[in-house]
Amino acid sequence: MTLAAAVIDRLVDNGIDTVFGIPGKQTLPLNEAIDGRDDVRFVMARHETAVSQQAWGYAEISGRPAATVVVPGPGDMNAMNGLKNAYNDNTPLVHIAVETDPEVRGRDGIHETPPETYDTVTKANRVVKNPEGVLAEVERAVETATTAPKGPVRLGIPKSYLPAATPNGGVGDGGEGEVVRPPAASVADAAKTLADTDAPAIIAGGGVRTANASEELRNLAERYDAPVLTTYKGKGVLPETHPLSAGVLCGATTPEIHEYVAEADAVLAVGTDFDELVTRGRTLEIPGELIHVTLSPDDLGTNYDPAVGIVADAKPTLAALNGKLPISDHEAEAVASRLRESVSRRVDDLVEGEPPLTSPGALRAVREGVPEDAVVAADAGGFRIWALTTFPAMGPRSYVNPGSWATMGSGLPSALGAQAANPDSDVVALTGDGGLMMAVHELHTAVAEGLPVTTVVFRNDDYAIISEGAEREHGLPQGTYAWGDAPIDFVALAESMGVGATRAETPDEVREAVADAVDADEPRLVEVPTDPAEPQASDYLSGN
Repeated sequence: MTLAAAVIDRLVDNGIDTVFGIPGKQTLPLNEAIDGRDDVRFVMARHETAVSQQAWGYAEISGRPAATVVVPGPGDMNAMNGLKNAYNDNTPLVHIAVETDPEVRGRDGIHETPPETYDTVTKANRVVKNPEGVLAEVERAVETATTAPKGPVRLGIPKSYLPAATPNGGVGDGGEGEVVRPPAASVADAAKTLADTDAPAIIAGGGVRTANASEELRNLAERYDAPVLTTYKGKGVLPETHPLSAGVLCGATTPEIHEYVAEADAVLAVGTDFDELVTRGRTLEIPGELIHVTLSPDDLGTNYDPAVGIVADAKPTLAALNGKLPISDHEAEAVASRLRESVSRRVDDLVEGEPPLTSPGALRAVREGVPEDAVVAADAGGFRIWALTTFPAMGPRSYVNPGSWATMGSGLPSALGAQAANPDSDVVALTGDGGLMMAVHELHTAVAEGLPVTTVVFRNDDYAIISEGAEREHGLPQGTYAWGDAPIDFVALAESMGVGATRAETPDEVREAVADAVDADEPRLVEVPTDPAEPQASDYLSGN
């Protein structure tokens, strides 16, 4: 058996059944080891940036890690984009990078890059020194990636090791990372603080999803009767159709939501680091009675000083708190309804009128055409901010949203990863025309790999969020970064790659086209022209 075959065996034994990559001369031993197996799938992308974004989408929806394989140098550095995304979002994946051989390193071998290049975009970055250590490092990489706080692990394996025979030596079973449980005294202090309040709030971040703690969150919110706000990465950890769902904290949060948080008796924040996007540049006021639950000690006190700080996993902490909090009546459903309406009444003014539709109008129609149990993956861009606040997510693993890295072009690749993780689910990618053009090659991947993703592209022929800022802040002409004089026909472009496509311009057309595309069980694209002059969500909803 070759060492490459043994590597694939170890990945499969550790629950990794999907490998995303682009084959190259250096990776062919691994591809050969995968070929013909029915317990592991190789998904071939069209660009290395999409490789790691696909694995990120796979893990975001399934909660399970995928593996990625790329060639050294250009392939590895292209994949850094998605690795950084996974690192920021605490998403587990194992990135196998075929390394320059030790005897060549330092002599400008083809594709050679210093291994430390990748230190800042991964949870761990390891280069195997000897063939005898490869399998142990594979085990270690999976364990590190899946141990909270989770994240991407890069494992560099010199190319000459892979086709060689497996060296002698056994490898023990990989250990499971232990869940970090909260100190009993801290839970008691938090419960005491929360029990004596009239107007509490819960803020739930992406750590709730990572910990699979949505049920515990819902149970606590219902028992304690508190409105739940999520961060942009926590979107969906409480279904946004739940009566206690009160909105999303992001750059477009309404003043009413900020005011409620500022006036709350106490805030329970779980699984969030209170970054610049969540707090809108730290303009979000948090009362003194803050209970902050996070896995990172560095998060405590960085932007807000907690009354009680707990470094622990969200799942056991929420369960422990729920056991100590009394059944309460804070009229939270009425509060949550009022906060949701602070968004809807502003948006209602934008959804009517003749085509081209605004982003919120188009998103409302798309939501009505997409089944509630579908998985939705959103790209970065101006429409994404509207989607955060106006497009309800129906569950903790139903919505893939870029985190603070917010790289454009991730929507379609992450949707393909989500589809690979959930082959029986309907998957929809939401993207702007700018973002899609950064990953349009992956429409061909969808066809070649038989991944029936529906892509909805909001086309305004402009990097509109950039053009608007250029006009408002720098006095440049309106539409400076538009390309209306060279429009892209996405229907024709998609069809040239074997993707069935249509254009929809009214809400009824959008609803029907999206529903038909999802039902088709094959890759489809729906192009929706939108208004490049629409207001930007952050300014419009926040009242700036």
